[in-house]
This record gives sequence, structure tokens and C-alpha cells, in this order.
Amino acid sequence: MSDAAQSTAAEVRAAAEAVKTALDRHLAAVERRSGEDDPAVYEAFNQLAAAAEVYDELLYDRYDEVTPFEIPGAEDALPPYAGPEEPNALSVLIRRDYAVAEPQRLLAQAQRIEAAEGEDGAPASGTVHGALGLLFGEFEPDEIASRHKEFGLEEGDSTLWVTAADEPAEPGEWLEAPFEQVDPQQVVCRFDVSAVFDDEIDDVDEDDEDQDGLEDELASDLDEDEDLEPLDADRR
Repeated sequence: MSDAAQSTAAEVRAAAEAVKTALDRHLAAVERRSGEDDPAVYEAFNQLAAAAEVYDELLYDRYDEVTPFEIPGAEDALPPYAGPEEPNALSVLIRRDYAVAEPQRLLAQAQRIEAAEGEDGAPASGTVHGALGLLFGEFEPDEIASRHKEFGLEEGDSTLWVTAADEPAEPGEWLEAPFEQVDPQQVVCRFDVSAVFDDEIDDVDEDDEDQDGLEDELASDLDEDEDLEPLDADRR
């Protein structure tokens, strides 16, 4: 932005006052909230986010400074709940991401499952995708989530949405596209787990780094020497 169009000190001051006013309104709405999805709180939140964004931009434009906080934009928040007051049905949508961190561990566990089942023919456990098919065919997703390290998997992001409905869906009607018809206003609650929410520490003492490195090396040695325990082939 050119100097001619640069924000004035008065504009920055006015934007700061707008943030203070929006903060007061948001707190008042929270104190008077009538429920978890009070539309007044949602509106006050959006007003506070908009005011903070304007102030941040003007502050940077005028003084080359930024605010020490970040308020998520309105597009990151769920809209007010507009579903039935007393839902007769619900859907739970879950996505969990994993990385195949130790393919050999995964293959070994799949081979144990296959051996316990005593199936003839070409083993499916010889490939990673075949081993995954055996694993998820044998164990419930919740058990895999709780024991993922045993299966050579590393957790990634995950999300869980609970949506409400007046009536249960017709059998088979959503199976081809289970996540495409979600109405955000029917979402009762949502829980996200992601690495992007973790606090990152940039300045770490060298002694701490050396200690962490030693612990990682010891853990790695233990993992290499660890015997894989047989899995119970019938978990369902």
C-alpha cells in the first residue's frame, strides 16, 4: 500500500475501539446465552472476529505490527443449530487418518490374523493394502484407534460429527456418498483432533534436545528388540 493510501493513526485507534466494543458485546452475549447454540453468541463471535481482522490489518499497514492473538473466521465455525429440538435419530460421522509408519509390523500382524483363520490360497497379508484389508476386516475401528501402534500405524488428524434428524435414513440410501449430504445446521456437536492445534516451541535448550535425542534412540532400540505379541483373531 502506498504512503498516500496508508492508514492513519486515527483509523487504527478507531479500529482498536471497535475491537473493545465487540469484546464487550461478545462477553455480554455469552453471559446471557440461552443454550449451547445461542444465535446471539454466534453473531457476537462473528462481529468480534471481523473487528479484530480489520484492526490487525490497519495496525500492520500503519505500524508494521501484528496482534498477538488470532480469532478464527466465521467460515471456520459451525452455523447455529437449526435441527429438531428433540431428535428422533442421529448420525455419527467419523474420519481418522493414519500413516503407515511401520509396514513390516503391519504385515506381521496381518500374517498372524491370516494364520489364525487358516485360509488357503494366496496370502492377502503379503502386501500393505492386503494387510490393511485384513486388519480392518478383523477389528473394529475403535480398537484399531486404541491399538494403532501395535499395527504399525501413526495417528493423523481426526474428526467426529454428531448430526440430528427427525427420522432415521432409509437403509442403503447414503452408503455410496456417506459424507456429501451433511447439513451444517443439523450438527449437534463436533470434535476435531489435529496436529495444527499443537503449540510449537521454537527455542529449545540444547541440553533438552540432546536428552530428547537420547530418549528417541533408546525408544527406537526397544522397538527393534520388542517381540510382537500374538493378536486375538476373534475380536468381534
